[in-house]
Amino acid sequence: MRVRVLGCSGAIAHGCRTTSFLMDDDVLIDAGTGVGDLSLEEMARIDHVLLTHSHLDHVASLPLMLDAVAAQRLAAGAPPLTVHALPGTISALQIHVFNNLIWPDFAAIPSVETPLMRFVPITVGEQLLVGGKRVEVLPAVHTVPAVGYAVDSPSGHWVFSGDTERNPAFWQRINRIDVALLIIETAFSDREKALAQRSLHLAPSSLAEELDQIDRERRFPIYITHTKPAETGLIMDEIQRFDEAPNRAGDVRHDIRWLSAGQTFEL
Repeated sequence: MRVRVLGCSGAIAHGCRTTSFLMDDDVLIDAGTGVGDLSLEEMARIDHVLLTHSHLDHVASLPLMLDAVAAQRLAAGAPPLTVHALPGTISALQIHVFNNLIWPDFAAIPSVETPLMRFVPITVGEQLLVGGKRVEVLPAVHTVPAVGYAVDSPSGHWVFSGDTERNPAFWQRINRIDVALLIIETAFSDREKALAQRSLHLAPSSLAEELDQIDRERRFPIYITHTKPAETGLIMDEIQRFDEAPNRAGDVRHDIRWLSAGQTFEL
C-alpha cells in the first residue's frame, strides 16, 4: 500500500496544504486543500473519500474536486464517489455545503438515481473494506463528531488520529493492533495550550501525556501533523525538548518526526 501526503498543515500559507492523504490511487482520507495539487486524471481515479470530521480544513476540496472531475466520471460511467463519514459529518455537509446555496447537491446530480456522489454513514469501531483496503474507524475527541482511522497493510497499520484532544479509548485500541506508523496532530504550541484545550486539539505538553499511554515495549515512528504554519518551528522545538529530556517517572524516548506534504509511505 502506498500513502501519499497531499497536505498536513493546520492552515494555508505558501507551501502549506491542509489535511489529505491518498491511499494508492483510489482512496482519500480527508479532502483538505492538498487535493488541489492532484491532476484531473488523478482526481478522477478516486472512488472513495473517508472523512474524519466536518471542519473546513478537512473537507474544503471535496466539492471542488467533484466539480472538476464530474464530466470525466460521467463520460466514463464511473460509480458515484462514495463519501464515508459519521452521520453528524454527513448532516453538516448536506446542510452547510451541498445545499444548492454554497455548492450544488452532487448527491442528486445528474439525478437522484445516478448521482455523482453518495454518502455512507460509519460508526466508531466499525471495520470497513474500502477499495480493497481494510480500515478501522477509531475514536477521536473533538468539537464536532470526529474519528481517526487505522488502515491495514502488509507492514502493519497506518494510523491517523484525526483532530483530537485527550483520547484514552484511542490508545487502548492502538495498544492492541500492529502499528507501522502513527500520524498524530499537534495543532498549537504550549504558549497557546489554553486555546488548544478549548478547541480540543493537542499541544506538545498534552501530546507528551498522550504518548505516555503507549505500551512501553512498543516502538513505531510517530509523525506530527496539523501544526499551524506560524507555529510549526516552535511546536517541533517544544516536542523535541520533552522527548529528548524526559523529566517524569516512566518517560521514554519516542521516534518523533515532522510530517510534510509530498512524503510517500510504502507499507
